[in-house]
This record gives sequence, structure tokens and C-alpha cells, in this order.
Amino acid sequence: MATLLPSSFTKNFNSSIDYPITSFQTFAIFGPKLKTEQTHFRLSTSFNVRTGSPLELKAMKEPPGLTQKLDKNRLDRLAESENGCDLFEDLKHRFLRFKKHKFEENLGHFQNLAEGQAPKFMIIACADSRVCPSVILGFQPGEAFMVRNVANLVPPFESGPSETNAALEFAVNSLKVENILVIGHSRCGGIRALMSMQDEVDSSSFIRSWVIVGKNARLNTKSAASHLGFDQQCRHCEKESVDHSLVNLLTYPWIEQKVAKGELSVHGGYYDFVDCTFEKWTLDYKGSNFGKNSRLPVKNRFYWC
Repeated sequence: MATLLPSSFTKNFNSSIDYPITSFQTFAIFGPKLKTEQTHFRLSTSFNVRTGSPLELKAMKEPPGLTQKLDKNRLDRLAESENGCDLFEDLKHRFLRFKKHKFEENLGHFQNLAEGQAPKFMIIACADSRVCPSVILGFQPGEAFMVRNVANLVPPFESGPSETNAALEFAVNSLKVENILVIGHSRCGGIRALMSMQDEVDSSSFIRSWVIVGKNARLNTKSAASHLGFDQQCRHCEKESVDHSLVNLLTYPWIEQKVAKGELSVHGGYYDFVDCTFEKWTLDYKGSNFGKNSRLPVKNRFYWC
């Protein structure tokens, strides 16, 4: 059987494509009778990229059901693509609103920020999407240098390099921030993973290998809150881990030196997004004993609700 390809089909293509053709009939002779067989063809053609001339034309016989399934898959992918575009279209409008109502209305401030930053705060918060320090505490551009990780943990100095202590080094030694605030939060998945962990760490899990940084907080919680249910133990550990991160901050020589001189203050915070409350406290460094079993000395504890 010979089929003419429509002239419009040969235009404006420079790559291999599939072209479905749905209403062809072929005729096969079996004995004295003429038998009609309904078929479905897909034409595939490839073109010379430079000249645009067709190089090869193929016809493939496919059952109609398969073609319908392929067409449905294409529509599904197209819908997914459109949904993705909608998401970024929304981000585009958010950015343009920021540019119009924030950037352009405060142009002088942003021009100063373009020359350099001098934040007063270093914030260590969780990567949880429900916990955004700039939103809940109202930080504006240039006011806080931030690092976010799973469970807002600070590894001790001897643990070696990580993105968290790299950020600490830059914030304390280069930006010379005056305050470090570690923010824990309610229903933390990282702390839940820490509390669910067995004694032997699964080295194949990045999450478990990271949250083991908070193992001392877990041990203290198991000791002090063993009579509580698991959810209550997790809540206890969410605050306990913040205190242990404050202690770990003092293992960095350049942090402890500045804290001892009064040039740097270290604070803990706890955000409960269930009832929207915030608890804040400050490490009381002077004359304090940071022994392994001693309670962390704090001052200036406030509860905002």
C-alpha cells in the first residue's frame, strides 16, 4: 500500500518526530475471499538538521489501544508541565510584588546592602518548611545571617567541617555578629528521627548520620522523661537539643573567646507553630559550670504568646 504524506507535514520540523495516522485500511487476500483488516499506523520521519529535508520515512503498525494510551500519557505529561508552569508563574508574581513594594520603595536601603552586609544576628534554624525565621520574627534583608539544617543542630568543633560551622565561622569572624540564636520548633521530624533511632546508627542514612549530633540530648531526654509518652519525649528533646547546641557553640575557640569578652551572646529559642508561641532564653556564661551532668545556666527567659 502507498500513502502520500501531506505536504504540510514536511514543513517546519528539524528533529525526529512521530506522527499518528488513525484511519487507514489494508486489504489482504486469503483464498477466494477479500478480507478487510482495520489497522493503525504511526509514521516516523527523521530530517537532516541542516537542510530540513526528510531522510527516512517509516511506518509502524500499532494497535489503537496502545496509541490511545500513548496519547493519554502525553496529555498527562502536558498537564504536569502546565501545573509546574503555574507554580513558577505564581513565584514570578510574588517576586514582582517584592520588587515593586519592597525593593523599589526602599531603594536606598537595598543599594547599601549591595555594598556589604552587617547583620546583628546569626540564626540557626530547622529546614522545616513550616519554620521560616524571616516570617515569624520579621527579619528584613540584611538583618540576619542564616543557616538552616535538619533539626537545627550545631555539631561540636571536633566533628570537623560542615556547612553549619562554615557559616558560623564567617558570621562570627568576618561579619562580627553580636548574637547567635538557635531556634528549635514543635513537631520536628529530625528530632523524631533522633528519638526513634536505635543505638547502632545506620551509616547508609544521611539523616541518621546527621541527627546523631544530638545524641546527648536524646540520652538526657530518655533519662529525664522516660515516664512520658513518645510524643512528649520528642517535645522535651526539641528543647533539650537547643541547649546542647548552645553548649556545642562554646567548643569553637573563637566563639567562646568572644562570649567570654561580652562581644557575643548566645541564645536559644523554641517556636511552637501549633499555638503560635515563642520561647527565648540566653546562655548565662559568666561563672558558669558546663559540666556534663550540670544543668545549662540561662538568663533572660521570655515567653511570647
